[in-house]
Amino acid sequence: MSQYFAIHPDNPQMRLIKQAVEYIRKGSIVVYPTDSCYALGCHLGDKDAVERLRRIRQVDAKHHFTLVCRDLSELSSYAQVDNATFRTLRSYTPGPYTFILKASREVPRRLQVSKRKTIGLRIPQHPVAMALLQELNEPLISTTLILPDDQLPMTDPEDIRSRLEHHVDLIMAAGSCGFEATTVVDMVDGDYQILRQGKGEFKI
Repeated sequence: MSQYFAIHPDNPQMRLIKQAVEYIRKGSIVVYPTDSCYALGCHLGDKDAVERLRRIRQVDAKHHFTLVCRDLSELSSYAQVDNATFRTLRSYTPGPYTFILKASREVPRRLQVSKRKTIGLRIPQHPVAMALLQELNEPLISTTLILPDDQLPMTDPEDIRSRLEHHVDLIMAAGSCGFEATTVVDMVDGDYQILRQGKGEFKI
């Protein structure tokens, strides 16, 4: 049965943030709030935890997981970013966007989409997510909390608890944070393409 932290959405309790980071470093699956909707997260280096994410979401090896980063400096360590792309990223981060970029050598191969060697990256704008990333001091592997056969992401912490308490290790409940997923923008070839229109408004 999962742990359940009632965490303040604007001023998260640092003792709970620190405990959540301990969970992540031990291989746990964590539900946490973002500026678009709730997400599932785990440690970047934990292969078993990533496989658990796949089982919960029922997605195959082709599914794009996202690396959630603290800032552009960290994002640039995991992606190949030219000057023009960096300026665009700076205009839209932090915010409810996921950017598909060429992965750098820092990204484990199992997280890259095989042929294109790309990775999805984002910088959220939510106090709980940002506090979690600052304390973790590295990116978090993440995916939208939308379960198989559901049309929309889960948004009610109590509903999340009832459906996932035997599948995840920690639920960070910070009230409702919406049900719109991020806007996904492919920036790999210089010709930006919106792959999914979500909460963020991106101008091409």
